[in-house]
Amino acid sequence: MASSSGASSSTHPTPLLAQGDWTKNLVHLAKTAELKKHALTLQLHTAHILSAHASLDQKNKAIQDLKEQKNRLESERARLLNCLREVNEDRDKADMLEVTLNKECADLHAKIQSITNGEYAAAKVDVDRLRQELGQPPLPGVQATIEEKSAQYLKELRLQAEQLAASTASAKRAAEEQPAESQPTGKRPRGRPKGSKTKPKAPGANANKGAAAPGSSSTAPAETPAPP
Repeated sequence: MASSSGASSSTHPTPLLAQGDWTKNLVHLAKTAELKKHALTLQLHTAHILSAHASLDQKNKAIQDLKEQKNRLESERARLLNCLREVNEDRDKADMLEVTLNKECADLHAKIQSITNGEYAAAKVDVDRLRQELGQPPLPGVQATIEEKSAQYLKELRLQAEQLAASTASAKRAAEEQPAESQPTGKRPRGRPKGSKTKPKAPGANANKGAAAPGSSSTAPAETPAPP
């Protein structure tokens, strides 16, 4: 009976008893898990903020570049507007000058017509009558005189153009020929010319040369003293 009771007591496990303040540990574990969760959320938000700051810096730089470009374009626009204003002013001056010249030309045409039909016609009739009485041919009309002067003027212009073209052509031809004449043909070679060979010396040339030296000095005539 006692052995059966001992065996039954050995087969049942002994319950574990909590040691220390286990409720405090559970609270700490729960807070640690919550801290990790909030830390991950904070890191995610921080990454979003840093990315937004990088984008903001890029946008600010782009805005600064656009402002500089706008300033350059504004300067160019002001310059072009000033040029356009000057062109418009010159165009207005040209229009006014054209109107003035047209009016002067019309006045001159009217004056020429008035003189031709009035005083000139009367004077030419008198001159032609007197020349006819003297047996001279009549003078040419004013239109013939004008055409003659115009032909002479055009001839002078043509001659001047031909002279200018001839001088220009000669100057161009001289400029084209000058480099060819002044260009050096090449550097002068030093020493013997190419292809030349050294002539061999005769065997007795040195001996004869040495023998002739003293003989020449002995046979040379003495200098005759000048007479007193």
